[in-house]
Amino acid sequence: MARYELLNNIAHRELRVATGFGPEFGDEVGMVPAYPSEFAELQREYPIFLRRDAASGAWQSVALLGFEQHENLFLQEGRWNASYLPGAAAKGPFLIGFQEDWVDGELVQQAVMHVDLDHPRVNTDAGEPVFLPQGGNSAYLDHIAGVLRGIHDGNAFGTDMFAALDAKGLIQPIKLDVQIDQQHRVGVNGLHGIDRDRLALLDGADLRELNGAGYLEGAYLMLASLHNMRRLIAEKQRRLRTQESAVSTTRN
Repeated sequence: MARYELLNNIAHRELRVATGFGPEFGDEVGMVPAYPSEFAELQREYPIFLRRDAASGAWQSVALLGFEQHENLFLQEGRWNASYLPGAAAKGPFLIGFQEDWVDGELVQQAVMHVDLDHPRVNTDAGEPVFLPQGGNSAYLDHIAGVLRGIHDGNAFGTDMFAALDAKGLIQPIKLDVQIDQQHRVGVNGLHGIDRDRLALLDGADLRELNGAGYLEGAYLMLASLHNMRRLIAEKQRRLRTQESAVSTTRN
């Protein structure tokens, strides 16, 4: 159960955040939320798909990390084996909340940072300090603030982008059923992607509309990201070979 508090440099002056990776930090997951604001980075290393939220019906983009619910093929001996860390993983125990405040006589909602004090990364002994000894933000906290801004902006943009792509009939289910080797077959349910053929058939007016809104680039980045499935399959094959070799050695 998360225990969020509004972050401040008095109550949380000793706060530190562990920045390693592993199951103990909740990193062993098969996918994480992805945001259009980071698609250009994500598409170099991760396959990007869409899933529909069962409660709201809204679309959410995700970066696929593995073929099982608790399989992250980018995790390796306490490291995240990629040059770019998805924002959803990088943000750690922090999130953006909103509070009402009066500005120039008008009641507005202002973004503020919260921290989950029950998050496994949070401690007072080791890791990156959140605040400097004199009370200012650490370089780590400034970095996290940038990550959270990207998530906030990307989430809002993505809501409109995916609704527009769906209205054009460009979002279609994907049957992810992969033969890893002769003995192993894996599949992931509920994934959707951009229909390349339907995108190619759009007329000029539709293309201008999507391009003008900034959505067309995101669609092509999602399509380009699918080449990263080869990387996931290769890593899955490597791990299966390692497991089989370990079992064979034990038996002998």
